[in-house]
Amino acid sequence: MRQVKQIANNKKARHDFFIEDTYETGIVLTGTEIKSIRQGKVNLKESFAKVENGEVLVYGMHISPYEQGNRYNVDPLRPRKLLLHKREIRKLIGLTTQKGFTLVPLRLYLNERGRAKMELAVARGKKLYDKRDDIAKRDAQRRMQRERY
Repeated sequence: MRQVKQIANNKKARHDFFIEDTYETGIVLTGTEIKSIRQGKVNLKESFAKVENGEVLVYGMHISPYEQGNRYNVDPLRPRKLLLHKREIRKLIGLTTQKGFTLVPLRLYLNERGRAKMELAVARGKKLYDKRDDIAKRDAQRRMQRERY
């Protein structure tokens, strides 16, 4: 069984998108960024990923500056490169350009070796009526659970 420590979760992504497929990616970080991540100072709420020049970059992921980092701290919102195999990147290029999918980070975690990993989803946007339908289903499930006990 894998030992992972979850750092950040993007709950809004599952509300706003239909998740089609997920990938585990590595992230290129500086030393002060990984120290901030280990302290849990990360926000994925408004983040998204794009494929540019054969590389996958994540935008909008906020990593707070490390307190003892002084001059080694970098811009908290800078684009960060994601590490994927070339065949996976080619597949993502095909999906995002042709079928109208987008790349959304779902969660950030540390694996058993202490490496920061990101779960990246290939997702399709939900319409307002889809969101309302999901909320109604969830409420019905809760009512059934409550009446069972």
